[in-house]
Amino acid sequence: MAPSNSRWIPFLLSALLLTGCDVVDAGSPTTGGSDDTGSSGSGNASAQLAELKVAAEGKMTGYSREKFPHWKSTGKNCDVRDSVLERDGTDVKTEGCNVVSGTFTSFYDGKTLDSPTKVDIDHTVPLANAWRSGADKWTTDQREDFANDLDRPQLLAVSASSNRSKGDQDPSTWKPPSQDAWCDYATDWITVKNFYELTVTEKEKGALAYMLETC
Repeated sequence: MAPSNSRWIPFLLSALLLTGCDVVDAGSPTTGGSDDTGSSGSGNASAQLAELKVAAEGKMTGYSREKFPHWKSTGKNCDVRDSVLERDGTDVKTEGCNVVSGTFTSFYDGKTLDSPTKVDIDHTVPLANAWRSGADKWTTDQREDFANDLDRPQLLAVSASSNRSKGDQDPSTWKPPSQDAWCDYATDWITVKNFYELTVTEKEKGALAYMLETC
């Protein structure tokens, strides 16, 4: 089954569709990363997975969420959280640039959420995982770009229960409850790690390859 692209085609244009909000310029903190902004097939994802550097998981020494400032302003009184809610919701209503109502389908578990207050905005690659796989060497500005990236599949509207179940785990220890999400989730994870030149562990790489088999 080919991965569904409907969530992410195209990332670079999605921000332009957000009423009254400016586009966040989320550049790469490193050089040489592949600027692939969407799921374009398991073959491409497999090729990108092969390019990722395998390394032992780093330590949490010095980590805090405050070192990944979020949510960044995206114009007027809107921030990145509002932008994701407006992008991912249906029948969304706003006051100014703030999302006040709408219906949201949680990507991880398929739950329907009838209020933005019930939605968590999850980082596909968790901040702590990024820290352990290379982001500890970035500047705060670079980590801010990562934590607010609207251009890659790094931010998702999901249920609070699935987000908190996932925590900072990688795919070797946590996968979306809905297997229908595995192909896109693996592809998205690989896309983000490839762009930001983050490392993967051997077990993480194996789990990603396993999930790509569902594509």
